[in-house]
Amino acid sequence: MKQLIAVIGGDARYLELIRQLQATRHIELILVGYDKLEQGFTGLNQTDFSDLDVENLDIVILPITGTDEEGRVETVFSDQEIQMTEEWFGRLKDKAVVFTGITNHHLTDLTMKTNTTLIPLLDRDDVAIYNSIPTAEGAIMMAIENTDYTIHSSRVIVAGFGRVGNTVANKFAALGARVSVATKNSTDLARISEMGLTPIALNKLPEYTSECDLLINTIPAEVITKDAIQNLPSNAVIIDLASKPGGTDFDYAKQRGIEAILARSLPSIVAPKTAGKILADVIIQILTKEKELLGWI
Repeated sequence: MKQLIAVIGGDARYLELIRQLQATRHIELILVGYDKLEQGFTGLNQTDFSDLDVENLDIVILPITGTDEEGRVETVFSDQEIQMTEEWFGRLKDKAVVFTGITNHHLTDLTMKTNTTLIPLLDRDDVAIYNSIPTAEGAIMMAIENTDYTIHSSRVIVAGFGRVGNTVANKFAALGARVSVATKNSTDLARISEMGLTPIALNKLPEYTSECDLLINTIPAEVITKDAIQNLPSNAVIIDLASKPGGTDFDYAKQRGIEAILARSLPSIVAPKTAGKILADVIIQILTKEKELLGWI
């Protein structure tokens, strides 16, 4: 029996995700929010959000960004306004599953109220680690585009040593940068030292930024503060990879004349095909290996 999947909205990554799902047996796809796409998908049903047969859906795939706090969905390839409501989720089957990249209070609350299974893909270690590779490559691209010096021998500080920070630190070190990593976790500080990088206690970060060419933040909290920014050399660049609104005092950076870039959704910019395949592979894995968990058997 085929699982009926509605892909609602999405960016360039979702074009590859759709191709991967289209090639999978036991799946029937419906696309919502792709009516302005120049080259459509042959053989796939495309419909308006208002015409979607919600009660028959087994799976809903929302964009990486999920919804905003009013339930609106990003539609890069459509002018449709799509808004997810409690009433809409309430019409889904009892065992329907909703995939999203990230969630927020509104989306989590809607799915909890309607007892809908919500799977935020970027909360999974496998997705986040795979996704950190195009993110790191995008950070390298931005560093090259926004500086007049080589990455090799440049002084790089990475704030955060999670799944993205670890990969970013490794990739810049592999290019010959002198990499330091700031974190508050004592175990991570030991691992950073073992890797041959310079560990920095996060609360001591302002003491080190005077010797920094590239300051890369991966922490979704304001950790790149006025104290850290005021010590940066005037030609330094801040690249903030954290989710919106980032972790940088952008107003103060602007006052100081420091270039500070909030680099959102880098995988969709530098490697949408790879990023889309990562998402599709994990969704297919869940659908084939975790049926019992999802209550489908």
